[in-house]
Amino acid sequence: MARGSHMAQRYGGQQGGFAEAIRAFAEQAEQALDATFREIVIEIGSSIIRMSPVGNPELWAANVAHWAKANQAADDYDFKVAVRNTLINLNQGNFTKAGKLRKGVKYAKPLTKTERVQNFAVNGMVAGQGYVGGRFRGNWQFSIDSPATEELDRIDPSGSEAITALITQVQALTIGQTAYIVNNLPYAIPLEYGHSTQAPAGMVRVTLANLQRIVDEAIRNNSV
Repeated sequence: MARGSHMAQRYGGQQGGFAEAIRAFAEQAEQALDATFREIVIEIGSSIIRMSPVGNPELWAANVAHWAKANQAADDYDFKVAVRNTLINLNQGNFTKAGKLRKGVKYAKPLTKTERVQNFAVNGMVAGQGYVGGRFRGNWQFSIDSPATEELDRIDPSGSEAITALITQVQALTIGQTAYIVNNLPYAIPLEYGHSTQAPAGMVRVTLANLQRIVDEAIRNNSV
């Protein structure tokens, strides 16, 4: 009994050290969990933003149809020029004995690149003139516990603004909370389901397919 109390006196101060170590480990583990969770959310959000299509009027059906028609008209003109010049060549009366074109007989000229643009509007836009893409990419929003409900005016063709906002806001996220990444533009659902040739498989579904890899990497990067 005396020995017990002697040990308790001698080592009494030590037991707190062990509890302290456990508490420190628990805190460290918790911080690692938070960091892992944040990294997963940043990776998911960045992936979705990067894969989001940026509106490109050059791919719009109305413009594609216009260009096909305009180029066809310019090609038809050049074909007529070629026919006319061939007919001139076939008529011996158009040439002098030395083989030169007689005065007053002229070959027709095919269109120059500039004439194709100016006279036939081969590069003309019938839709989306002055349009700047990037509104959809800029409309991804991160929030904690409840989803964002508004649309943003942010035009962000590179996605860098949306990704920077995501990384900044995610720092407040801790394990146990619910993270939301939403896009409230009305065309978000059609774009996810293949409406854009730039993202035929969507963005969210491709990211979900990579989720296990994202989670594994985040755990590896933040292990205690």
